[in-house]
Amino acid sequence: MIKKKTALITGITGQDGSYLAELLLSKGYIVQGIIRRASTFNTERIDHILLDIHNPKAKMFLHYGDLSDSGQLSNLIYNTKPDEIYHLGAQSHVRVSFDIPEYTGNVTGLSTTRILEVLRKSKRKTKFYQASSSEMFGSSPPPQSETTPFQPQSPYAIAKAYAYYMTVNYRDAYNIFACNGILFNHESPRRGKTFLTKKVTNAIANILAKKQEKLYLGNMDAKRDWGFAPEYAEFMWKMMQQEKPEDFVIGTGETHSVKEFVEKAFEYAGIDYDKYLIIDEKYFRPTEVKVLKADTSKSKKILDWKFKIGFDDLIKIMVDADMRAVGLEPVGEGDEILAKKFPERWWKTD
Repeated sequence: MIKKKTALITGITGQDGSYLAELLLSKGYIVQGIIRRASTFNTERIDHILLDIHNPKAKMFLHYGDLSDSGQLSNLIYNTKPDEIYHLGAQSHVRVSFDIPEYTGNVTGLSTTRILEVLRKSKRKTKFYQASSSEMFGSSPPPQSETTPFQPQSPYAIAKAYAYYMTVNYRDAYNIFACNGILFNHESPRRGKTFLTKKVTNAIANILAKKQEKLYLGNMDAKRDWGFAPEYAEFMWKMMQQEKPEDFVIGTGETHSVKEFVEKAFEYAGIDYDKYLIIDEKYFRPTEVKVLKADTSKSKKILDWKFKIGFDDLIKIMVDADMRAVGLEPVGEGDEILAKKFPERWWKTD
């Protein structure tokens, strides 16, 4: 009998963690997830795949943990004995990182070292995935590839760059299977409400439902490479199945401004954004990243990277989902796109 693989996911309750958990379960994995202790429930993104631990069919198990606690992480890794670790947990909001830089460095940066140290000391043949970010490229001119120099422009990006280099160092120094997935912006209906794309599409739904009057945003000129999160989760897994660990850039190779996103989202919903949008200086970053655009030549060659959902489709999918969430009838094009391009989805449609 072939032993089932076990994967440990930090940040399992986030957008990426929830999709990755679904993907791994669909592939027969036992999934162990680390969650933060809170006085309110924070598992809404994974409740649909979370069975009671006493259920013999349960294949996913959650553990309270703290990425700033080396001893606790060591115990969790020792007890769960994972074949693969996907380190997605972080303080991941770029603007917020300017307000809490020390905490961001501790959780987003040093947590990677803590996990890698456990693997080094235990000598387990556990594979390690580091969730790196396109924000590390910062002010480096586009397009950005695996060889583009990092010029981070925020505490978040600096912490991610630290974690990236630690991953490379432990791979080279201790022969650990450790890889960096440098993922450009990837969104979905599960995106957190404080992130730009979700903030926009959620506001549209609330405006239509008469629950919100205005949308407050910052820099409208920043340009990003936006893709669809479930597709990116598949390639996190694919990076970990390679014979040797390498670092890969994943993105669409297309770039669009925040203003374009807002215009297209409001237009799709049939309303004029000029009536509702207010630019608020407090949402501007002290240092801004102007343009991010992925050069995925390596990923296409080695991982056979392709994407199905582009910028326009992503907007329609997110607006439809948020309209449905507030009890409105969605426009419907987003639902049609998902049904056509993913007739056999491994994730639950939101």
